[in-house]
Amino acid sequence: MFQFELLKESKECKARLGKIKTNHGEIETPIFMPVGTRATVKTMTPEELKDLKAQIILSNTYHLFLKPGTDIIEKAGGLHKFMNWDRPILTDSGGFQVFSLRNNRKITEEGVEFRSHIDGSKKFLSPEKSMEIQNILGSDIMMAFDECAPYPASHDYVEHSMHRTTRWAKRCKDYHTNTDNQALFGIIQGGMYKDLREVSAKDLIELDFPGYAVGGLSVGEPKDLMVEILDYTTDLMPKDKPRYLMGVGTPDYLFEAVEHGIDMADCVLPTRIARNGTCMTSRGKVVVKNAKYKEDFTPLDPECDCYVCKNYTRAYMRHLFNVDEILGLRLASIHNLHFLINLMENIREAIKNDCFLEFKDDFYKKYGYND
Repeated sequence: MFQFELLKESKECKARLGKIKTNHGEIETPIFMPVGTRATVKTMTPEELKDLKAQIILSNTYHLFLKPGTDIIEKAGGLHKFMNWDRPILTDSGGFQVFSLRNNRKITEEGVEFRSHIDGSKKFLSPEKSMEIQNILGSDIMMAFDECAPYPASHDYVEHSMHRTTRWAKRCKDYHTNTDNQALFGIIQGGMYKDLREVSAKDLIELDFPGYAVGGLSVGEPKDLMVEILDYTTDLMPKDKPRYLMGVGTPDYLFEAVEHGIDMADCVLPTRIARNGTCMTSRGKVVVKNAKYKEDFTPLDPECDCYVCKNYTRAYMRHLFNVDEILGLRLASIHNLHFLINLMENIREAIKNDCFLEFKDDFYKKYGYND
């Protein structure tokens, strides 16, 4: 049975400590969740993710619907067994693809028709179909089907989209019956308009979901506007249920999320930038494939205790990238995931000790955010 326990609220800001219980284990919050879009966190094995202390990972309904298809995953016994991951999984509904594939889709009240980016074939996702797929996947947390409105967008467009998202959320809840094993979260939309965020939150809270996400942020808007809307929206959300900010993964956005009351966050960023040779360190980003690291025989981050930093040098990692060896991508991915997972662990400790804002300020100074 899904449960959320609020353990502590910061005395300094809206940061909070919590614990989520699922059938596949407990999750300490606030938490960063690595993304495994196609039933794999890129270049990583499940065993490596466990070594990094990943408590929960994400997979994507739309992509798994296309390949390998729900019939294969159902025959395998569900997504956990298919990918050999026995800890919690959260699945996106496919709603983000309504935003990211907007040149290849058509939205109606019934749902969204996509033209597959793989072979051009037509695929249709409705709230009911998204629930059906996620039921088969067997994720511990599943997301309601929604539209993530673009930025910028007019008030009229966002209002129309937001009300449809609420209607879709009700259809998702009406269709979803496996409530003992899978928690369905509603997604608050409303773009950059506070009045629409308020309406969306009120209508979704009336539907009484076990958790709520803030959608439609980090879609191209300025950071200060994102923070303003996030701060306003979290004040509208129940305190006794988990709060999830979708699609953020830079250290500063994670700090802002936690400071404004968010419990869960995810992003493809750590593995995506790793594939380009970019690594997050305590002193800022290091593009390790650059020429200046050719004879740098120091660890990637002297303050990091991950497997990569204990065993390899910047010079070696630069070599791997410059000769196109896959090991370079793997090592950079391991390091970046460790960096963010460890950062959130330190953030939880700072909240526990009532020194979150001090920890944030110290991190920003070292990372270069205050320059």
